[in-house]
Amino acid sequence: MLQRIQTLWLLLAAAFSFFTLRFSLYNGNKLVNGISEYNMLSATSSLFLIILAVAAGLVALITVFMYKNRSTQQKLCISGLVLFIISGLLYYTQIKSFTEGSFTLWSVFYFFIPVSFILAMRGIYRDQKLVKSIDRLR
Repeated sequence: MLQRIQTLWLLLAAAFSFFTLRFSLYNGNKLVNGISEYNMLSATSSLFLIILAVAAGLVALITVFMYKNRSTQQKLCISGLVLFIISGLLYYTQIKSFTEGSFTLWSVFYFFIPVSFILAMRGIYRDQKLVKSIDRLR
């Protein structure tokens, strides 16, 4: 379990997902009742973003412990990517409501989540390929 590279990628995806709860993705000014206010956009800005960030982190952690069933691991990685895409769309709609602003340095954490899931899926695929080649030798 721990000696496989996809475990590292999945743990990183979970950590990055939980980091989005604490660190902001976007900072800027937003019009609220005609007054420009400085706001920070993080996963805690909306209930749906909280749910999606926690769900993506939990999916990554659960996937680590499904090491005996590689096809289920791949399906869970795909579901983690789908959760990322949905949260990305929600972030995009939230960012459009800002009048001016910029991405923060911490936004890098958010963009490493799909990279980690994709690299974990690549490791799972390599494991499947290795097991199939060993089965052929028997």
